[in-house]
Amino acid sequence: MNINTREIKSFFYSQYFSDGLRISIGILLPSLVLLEFNQFELGLTLSLGALCICVIDNPGPISHKRNSMAVGNLCLFLVAAITGFARLNIFTLGLEITLFSFLFSMFTVYGNRAASVGTSSLLIMIFMMDKALPANGVLAYSAIILAGGIWYMVFSIIFFGIRPYRAAQQTLGENIADIAKFLRIKADFYLPEKDIDESYRRLVSQQIQVSQHQDAVRELLFKSRLLVRESTGASRILVLTFVDLVDMFEQIMATHYDYSYIREKFKDTGILNEFARILHHMADELDDIAFIVLSNTRHRHLKDFNIELEKLKLKIDAIGNSNLETSNLVLKKILINLRTLSESINNIYNYYNSKTSQKSTEVRGDVEYSQFVTHQDYAPHIFFDNLTLGSGAFKHALRVALVCLVGFVTAKTVAQGHHSYWVLLTIIVILKPGFSLSKQRNYQRLIGTIGGGAIGILILNFIPDTTAQFIFLMVFMIGAYSFQRLNYVVSVIFMTPYVLILFKFLGVGLLNVAQERILDTLIGSSIAFIASYVIFPTWEFEQIQETLRDVIIANINYLITIAESLSGKITGTTMYKLARKDVYVKSANLSAAFERMTSEPKSKQRKVKEVHKFVVLNHILSSYIANIASGLVKKETLQPHPEALKLVKKSISVLNESCKKLQSQPVEFNIGKNVVVPDVEKQELSAEDNLLKEQLGFINKISYDIAKITDNILQ
Repeated sequence: MNINTREIKSFFYSQYFSDGLRISIGILLPSLVLLEFNQFELGLTLSLGALCICVIDNPGPISHKRNSMAVGNLCLFLVAAITGFARLNIFTLGLEITLFSFLFSMFTVYGNRAASVGTSSLLIMIFMMDKALPANGVLAYSAIILAGGIWYMVFSIIFFGIRPYRAAQQTLGENIADIAKFLRIKADFYLPEKDIDESYRRLVSQQIQVSQHQDAVRELLFKSRLLVRESTGASRILVLTFVDLVDMFEQIMATHYDYSYIREKFKDTGILNEFARILHHMADELDDIAFIVLSNTRHRHLKDFNIELEKLKLKIDAIGNSNLETSNLVLKKILINLRTLSESINNIYNYYNSKTSQKSTEVRGDVEYSQFVTHQDYAPHIFFDNLTLGSGAFKHALRVALVCLVGFVTAKTVAQGHHSYWVLLTIIVILKPGFSLSKQRNYQRLIGTIGGGAIGILILNFIPDTTAQFIFLMVFMIGAYSFQRLNYVVSVIFMTPYVLILFKFLGVGLLNVAQERILDTLIGSSIAFIASYVIFPTWEFEQIQETLRDVIIANINYLITIAESLSGKITGTTMYKLARKDVYVKSANLSAAFERMTSEPKSKQRKVKEVHKFVVLNHILSSYIANIASGLVKKETLQPHPEALKLVKKSISVLNESCKKLQSQPVEFNIGKNVVVPDVEKQELSAEDNLLKEQLGFINKISYDIAKITDNILQ
């Protein structure tokens, strides 16, 4: 299939488009239905409630959606009613805006879903602040808004109830596509013309995407008893595919070599280009699997890599025979990795082959999947414990409260249009806890608003037909909500003409609305940008120590699984995979922090080169640990390896010293103190044992390098 056609089809099968369609229908339907009964105003109010609650409708288990939207509806009614009464006096309204902006911004301490409840509450506050209602009409109007929110909640739950597996399928398909991109970046390391440092930057950036989607799949699969416990073929295939996919990602991560050495030794043989070519073809196969999962279709696996891998083996043997001074052992290792990757792709393909999908699809019982998801604590003390300037959430909430007060005063004095609430709306959307994200949202919002405004004006001026305009309205609306998580600039470009066409249908002047929206966006974005720089700014370097500490501790725990295996103890699969997951999540967090750091002002970027070196060293360390751990955990019986165990303990000690410097307690472990070594172990080491010692020696070296770079960062 043509790649461009497949990408377009994949988008329409994706969760992004599904979200856009669901949200648009949920918002539009009340207005369209009541328009037929000449109750358009009532329909608009219901749609307003739906518009606010849809913010909470994020990907996740249906129980989490239901609970969060129920809490959101309660907040929706209370905030709408309080704002309706508070707006009767400008001073009480200003006080309410300040207090609520602080309160609901503090919801970030309870995670992203709670933060979306806070955003929903702030939205209804902003929409109500200019709504001219008499005091005796406030409660009735708030009740209608609540009815709209309840309508959307019920609609969304029914939407997911019809196809309970669909959200998991879509997120899993997107995760497979992410891993295909990751594999393509890994392929570039074998190409002599590609810059290694730039490839590392792209690799760690893509790892963030992989980690985020893997967490989303875990949420959908392992927090839902329906998917994990059900005996249907669909649920088993989803769980098995994800488990194999995580193992495959580990295999890709574990295939790390000294690429500078490989390029220098083998660049003239042409073998490196062959490696890259086959890896790109394997990435194409993963893209095919992603499309199969997204489109929920069956497909026969046509590509057989065994023939190509056999040809590759002959070339590697020829290189070894022609140059006896240069060992081709590293090339043989790469070939083994390619074979393993090919087998993994075949296994996943078999789940989606109509002839084999019903075979070998029993969910393995040796892993307790519920341990692989995080559980959010909603205890009240978490909120109160964060009421200190040492908390990033508190500083962010304080910043939002002060800036919203400034925005409110500005809206009432400078931007005296009919829709001056857009100033506050812009501030709420743009202002994020970190400077880099606020800066990114700022220019995205400006570009999108100006570009979308121009599109809206052109359509309304040159396409006067009402039916055509309404079709554009629906297309822009679906586009806006489809791209809100995928590409924010595109989302705003769709959002602006959708709003302009909507106001045209409501009888509001076209040019005046466009001018107001652009002017208010400029005012709001300017206030937000200045505030993020001067009011309790949060710079990444100030909190990078915690991120470095977390990733070092995760690697120590990963090394402990190796130490236990080398002491003769069988490491449980669940423990090993939990340690692996923690390393990948913490490494992705570190990569994200580094990316945010590079987008901050140059004057605030401290030790950027050192942090980048730490990110690369961490990637190399976790790759080598994964390489060893995955081999050891598969062995059914293990003999103690005292010499190898000493190397592991030495690496753990070095990393623990770095933890101390980063103001953390060292990770305690008591492994190998009473190891009894059989006499047979004292004989000459096998080739496998020598290779293990060599790899552990390299891990030891990397641990020392991490210790040195940690010292440089802390200077």
